[in-house]
Amino acid sequence: MAESPCPICGSEYPYASGLFMICPECAHEWNPEEIEEVVTDDETLVIKDAHGAILKDGDAVIVIKDLPVKGFSKSIKVGTKVNNIRLTGGDHNIDCKIGEFGAMSLKSEFVKKA
Repeated sequence: MAESPCPICGSEYPYASGLFMICPECAHEWNPEEIEEVVTDDETLVIKDAHGAILKDGDAVIVIKDLPVKGFSKSIKVGTKVNNIRLTGGDHNIDCKIGEFGAMSLKSEFVKKA
């Protein structure tokens, strides 16, 4: 596994822990073989869905896995369509509103572009 800088803060001191790299400065963990977020030269965030399609603000996505929600007895079901997403940085990189659950954050690895 090649040493690479942290994709979040750019630290040059990440270390390997099993399959993951860990940044000692911002505590971000990532798998260097499956990086989903890339910061380009113009400082825009590129976020991809589970199938590699690039997502943009305002896109509609479909949930590809049942997702349990803390504090609710029900989960978000496969096939739930979410409209008008907003992309953010961090681990849960999609902000959205889902019907009876309200505002929440999702990981891009559990959705596909509609």
